[in-house]
Amino acid sequence: MRGRLRVYLGAAPGVGKTYAMLCEGRRALERGRDVVVGYVETHGRPRTQALLDGMEVIPRKTIVYRGAAFTEFDVAAVIERAPKVALVDELPHTNVPGSKNAKRW
Repeated sequence: MRGRLRVYLGAAPGVGKTYAMLCEGRRALERGRDVVVGYVETHGRPRTQALLDGMEVIPRKTIVYRGAAFTEFDVAAVIERAPKVALVDELPHTNVPGSKNAKRW
């Protein structure tokens, strides 16, 4: 079975893309779907952070680049977990050099 991609677009930062994605994920979870959060940036927003309560969040992978540690989306962990729904925020993000994939997508 092929996967389906749903993209939330917004004209500016802070318009509610992450919030809408997490609300949709919570609804799917409440309906009994197998949902995990692969990567999310709450930007310190308490209402957005609260939506993560009770949801399974896949830990980020740490990559060291030029002596500094960065955390990135762990694609392999999500694939291994094989959920029906994986929520991934900030999809066009460029990964740290040395990552398996150049982009989060």
